[in-house]
Amino acid sequence: CWEVRKHNSSEWCRFVRSNPDCQLEGGFLDYLEGVFCNFPPRLLPLAVTLYALWLLYLFIILSVTAEKFFCPNLSAISTNLKLSHNVAVFSLTSPLHGVTFLAFGNGAPDVFSAVVAFSNPRTAGLAIGAIFGAGVFVTTVVAGGIALVKPFTAASRPFLRDVIFYMVAVFFTFVVLYFGRITLGEALGYLGLYVFYVFTVVLCTWIHRRQRGEGLPPPGRWEPEMPTDAEEQESSGTNSGDYGEEYRPLVPSQETSLRILRAALSPLDYLKWRRKPWYWRLFKVLKVPIEMVLLLTVPVVDPDKDDLNWKRPLNCLHVLTSPLLCVLTLKSGAYGLYQIQGVFPVWGLVTLVGSVLAIIIFFTTSNEEPPKYHCVFAFLGFLASAMWINAAATELVNILRTLGVIFQLSNTVLGLTLLAWGNSIGDTFSDLTMARHGYPRMAFSACFGGIIFNILVGVGLGCLLQMTSSQLVVKLEPDSLLVWILAGALGLSLVFSFVSVTAQCFQLGKAYGICLILYYLAFVCVALLTEFRVIRLSAS
Repeated sequence: CWEVRKHNSSEWCRFVRSNPDCQLEGGFLDYLEGVFCNFPPRLLPLAVTLYALWLLYLFIILSVTAEKFFCPNLSAISTNLKLSHNVAVFSLTSPLHGVTFLAFGNGAPDVFSAVVAFSNPRTAGLAIGAIFGAGVFVTTVVAGGIALVKPFTAASRPFLRDVIFYMVAVFFTFVVLYFGRITLGEALGYLGLYVFYVFTVVLCTWIHRRQRGEGLPPPGRWEPEMPTDAEEQESSGTNSGDYGEEYRPLVPSQETSLRILRAALSPLDYLKWRRKPWYWRLFKVLKVPIEMVLLLTVPVVDPDKDDLNWKRPLNCLHVLTSPLLCVLTLKSGAYGLYQIQGVFPVWGLVTLVGSVLAIIIFFTTSNEEPPKYHCVFAFLGFLASAMWINAAATELVNILRTLGVIFQLSNTVLGLTLLAWGNSIGDTFSDLTMARHGYPRMAFSACFGGIIFNILVGVGLGCLLQMTSSQLVVKLEPDSLLVWILAGALGLSLVFSFVSVTAQCFQLGKAYGICLILYYLAFVCVALLTEFRVIRLSAS
């Protein structure tokens, strides 16, 4: 399909429509046909600008869906399944929750993007580029930024454990790329290695807790003391009860269903809106449309609230909208539009059943108290938000492939730049904010612990889903020298961190951060020079 720009502009549309290589897999929009058939050649810059803006908005959709809908429902599911849930981001002392549910929540955009990219051999380079590119970015720019923001002493055993596992995963992928294929056993090996990693984390934490006597570990150098739950309750609840009784109404008022629905569908907090700066308001305006649609289609269960975030009229509406969303986004609506016996569409049947269930739930529940089966809404919200992420990731991969055709760029370079940066931007801000607030050890551990999930589950699950009973091998042939530079750069950055952090006795300062950031800049320069064939292998 890259040959389209070499033809006369009058032949672009015919070439795109007749070339099988230009057919995009899945998705609701045909971006290649849109740019080469619906826009005249002189308006190609306008089409590219619109595509770039839509690409940025797709990253916003992925971020909002994962942060406000996918992760909260995962948290609710883990609570209902009685999993350990007493530590925040990338838990170091709550291992099972941190390395399974929370890792899945934070890595959902990366994993879904990889699964979608692996579904088509023409876009597999995007997955490799994104997974390796995000690994290099997070382990250099984000880790170096944390060291620059707040020097600290790294947690030695978790750091060594995570880096060693990550180096094994990178070496495993390097071997797979060398042979140009991944078999069923190797795909299961990726998932098995992650299960072994989870087991190792749980075992190490159990041993550590036994040695510590189940107490909180003492704070590291340059880190504030983390209060216990009792201290937090005591400090936060000293005066709240005294004034709460005074302003509590004598007769509790019961809100109407219409008012509850209107309040639940409002994504704006007007008090917060007035306090925030202009750039926050601008970003919020961009997020409001997608937040409104997500609120209408994805239920959220919050175990931290007394009412578990039970909104009776909205949750009854979710019984209809969430299943409808799932069937209309699965395989880009192919299943939802399927005619049963050639007469009745699947989406019509889902609408009918959902409407009946919604009416039954509405008349058998109250606004004040959630029903006993309210936890089911967490699973429904998890499924609906996963379908949203999958749909956005499909559009993301297709538009990146289109931009690659327009600018004659390989999928690998698009993956290691745009896709890797877009998927990592949320982790970057959250980790740097965590470090700025006094928790650099936790943020640094997130850099190495979180991306293990992305590479092992992203490659393993992505390839496993593409295998059939007749085809148990997925080809992963590197399309250029850039793939090897990318794999080598990631392995070298891990070796550098492993050696330098150990040599510094795990005390990380600004010199370490500057070295990592300079390393990433050098890597990007080499990658771009390789892409534009300034650096290339001489023919033997």
